[in-house]
Amino acid sequence: MCGPFVLGQAADRMSRVPVARLCEGSRLRGALLLPYHSGRLAAYALLGAFAARLGAFAPGRLAGPLLAAAAVIFALHALRRLAPSLHRYMPGLEHAPRWWIDRISRVARLIDRGQWTGELLLGAALGFLPCGMLYAALLAAAAVGSAAGGAVAMLAFGLGTVPALVLVALAGMAAGRRWQHGMAKLAPWVMLLNAAVLSVMAWRMLAIV
Repeated sequence: MCGPFVLGQAADRMSRVPVARLCEGSRLRGALLLPYHSGRLAAYALLGAFAARLGAFAPGRLAGPLLAAAAVIFALHALRRLAPSLHRYMPGLEHAPRWWIDRISRVARLIDRGQWTGELLLGAALGFLPCGMLYAALLAAAAVGSAAGGAVAMLAFGLGTVPALVLVALAGMAAGRRWQHGMAKLAPWVMLLNAAVLSVMAWRMLAIV
């Protein structure tokens, strides 16, 4: 979901660079999008702290079910990609109330993206957009049981997405789509691996309880 936002921002950055200053260095700086990713990571950390704080009310009883729920979401994501014909039988994982999407879109349109602070705020705002992968990561973070631990868990999740998004921005629009197509074939198997790991963790937590 973040790919189109990253491609759009990278293209916008490059359009503002004078022709005389175009070089590989400016292309790399444009692809890194450090302010945007910093804002996104800050939003993830805040969400992780909040989720873990909620999970801390009953850590012994909730950790196992939360990890199991995260495993189910990762598995559903993988199955929806591996077998598109199953879409009609599975719930959508990217949906959120229309009013929430409209609110975030309204805030994003008000942000001046030509400044460092604007890109930072844009990343923070878009970090609250619904995403099935984000839901799964938040459920896993909620099982940590402490706000600090949840924030660190979501920071790790966010940092794990940065290299791929930087590569998408570097590749550019056409090449980025080809690269994303290749990654789309690998992604479901990575999700299934995550689901398996979380399932084992959930089983161990439930066995202890």
